[in-house]
Amino acid sequence: MDRQTDVRVAHTSTTHLVLIPSYNPGPKVFETLSAARAHWSPVWVVVDGSTDGSALALSQLAQQDPGLRILMLPRNRGKGAAVAHGARIAQQAGFTHVLTMDSDGQHPGDHIEPFMQASIADPKALILGQPLFDASAPALRVRGRKISNWFANLETLWIGIHDSLFGFRVYPIEPLLRVMRFQPWMRRFDFDVEAAVRLCWRGVPPRNLSAPVRYFRPEEGGVSHFNYWRDNILLTWMHARLFAGFLWRFPILLWRRLSA
Repeated sequence: MDRQTDVRVAHTSTTHLVLIPSYNPGPKVFETLSAARAHWSPVWVVVDGSTDGSALALSQLAQQDPGLRILMLPRNRGKGAAVAHGARIAQQAGFTHVLTMDSDGQHPGDHIEPFMQASIADPKALILGQPLFDASAPALRVRGRKISNWFANLETLWIGIHDSLFGFRVYPIEPLLRVMRFQPWMRRFDFDVEAAVRLCWRGVPPRNLSAPVRYFRPEEGGVSHFNYWRDNILLTWMHARLFAGFLWRFPILLWRRLSA
């Protein structure tokens, strides 16, 4: 496999970077990086305690590519923790926004630039991806996400979260880190949904852009760490917390909706 990244970059930014949390990603991570680097610079990868040897290979790529940076976590802490780690370091380096995308090849590298441009045009907004599924998407997961999306919209009084689970999105760093600083949860599979809801509670407006998503079978190099029972229990507990928070925020949220 050719692991050289394509460094023909469409746009270089000092405020917006691509942040890829990565845990035992399989070979698709190299295609993901190639696509991301072909459309944006810089690209950072947070290796979240991977044990599959990908950390070494990614570090070797970064030595050849000044637009690529690899951050290492010594043990697996979860997607939310990996994003928070990368976002803190990005903020210290002067960046204001991060676009998150999965390392497994599901998210479209060629949509990075339009998402970033939407964020640059409206820097206070949370730019959310709205997934366009093809035949590769497991029907159970497509149907199941509708439940989480319904609750996320209830918890925000339908302010405009079209999809709460799709991790291809652009976060303004400062409000994201502020939310996570005072919230001990949202560090694993619950991160994407809870981040969207809590940022909306803080007055960060959601903006939605469509983007295709592709699910790869194992024989195509696809890797999934989704566990149906564990992760759905985690989402149920998360929505219980969010609904409790929604109840005491209801008057403020209603006032915002009526005055918008």
